[in-house]
Amino acid sequence: MSNIVPANFARRLASLIYDSLVVIAFAMLTTIVFLLIVNGFISFGLLSLGSHEDVSALIQATPILYTARTVLLVAVSVLFFAYFWTKSGQTIGMRAWRLKVQTHNGELLTWPTAIARSLCALLGLGNLLVLIDFKKKRSLQDLLCGTQVIVLSKEENKKVYNSLD
Repeated sequence: MSNIVPANFARRLASLIYDSLVVIAFAMLTTIVFLLIVNGFISFGLLSLGSHEDVSALIQATPILYTARTVLLVAVSVLFFAYFWTKSGQTIGMRAWRLKVQTHNGELLTWPTAIARSLCALLGLGNLLVLIDFKKKRSLQDLLCGTQVIVLSKEENKKVYNSLD
């Protein structure tokens, strides 16, 4: 890449909205599976509904089940982003907006870096720093993890996509 253009806030936000829809779908699927597992535990007598009217009420009232569900949903979100960032540097939303996350050397992120970057993003709020960092347009997660989000040309975006085949 000859001309590196840092991604602005608007592109990052658009990409994040797009990716959020996918993450919400994964979260819904994960919740359904979790509910089925808890129902299975109830069926085998390992758990009891007790005075709760349904499985959802049981999960809300049981700290260990509530925590397990929360950890599972966070893990699904983190793994979604980390997987795509380590595989191609682009999530589905980033692909649509021609964005790529990479190290300052132009390399793909490692799993530890991708996981840390996802956690440091603070549910996307880390991107607000881009509005202050006029010159380099770095987010909080970029600063903490040594990464950068760049805008790709249409040709470069196609190359990234075609390299996955």
